[in-house]
Amino acid sequence: MAKLYFHYSTMNAGKSTLLLQAAHNYNERGMDTYLLTAALDDRAGKGKIGSRIGLGREADTFRPGEDLFARIAARLKAGPVACIFVDEAQFLDRDQVWQLARVVDDLGVPVMAYGLRVDFRGELFPGSAALLALADTMREVRTICHCGRKATMVVRQDAQGRPLREGAQVQIGGNETYVSLCRRHWREAMGDRPA
Repeated sequence: MAKLYFHYSTMNAGKSTLLLQAAHNYNERGMDTYLLTAALDDRAGKGKIGSRIGLGREADTFRPGEDLFARIAARLKAGPVACIFVDEAQFLDRDQVWQLARVVDDLGVPVMAYGLRVDFRGELFPGSAALLALADTMREVRTICHCGRKATMVVRQDAQGRPLREGAQVQIGGNETYVSLCRRHWREAMGDRPA
């Protein structure tokens, strides 16, 4: 039975690496996969999913407002697909998450979405909020704070390494821009020190 999966975490937890590994496992067994990533994030190259450890693969890109159900249905007409993988799923809009749910329910193809849960302000991304509401199975991909606790938050830093408290929800960046922290250290960095 097909399901909608949401693998979520903070920055630098290895979500893209896990996606690429899972897609490789399907392909190694002779099963085709269909990979999608946000057009907005081209750090690994345009139309490419890349990991910090050097793995990478070509992927189709999506933009907000695109009909992913129609796109995936058209892809399926070209041949069977065992699983659909979506990287940077936080950039999906709510309608697109519903479209992915329809792919699972109506077309019978599993969808594995990987993305951030919250932004640097501690707010849910729209795509992540919809996935948390609709996913059949959710898995937290864990990484650690500098203190050794589980990191669940992320801080955006300026060029001098100072935490930013305001700004647009989306700013593409990697280790030079974002640091994953536990909630306590995120609160300290954001100026809300525990009593």
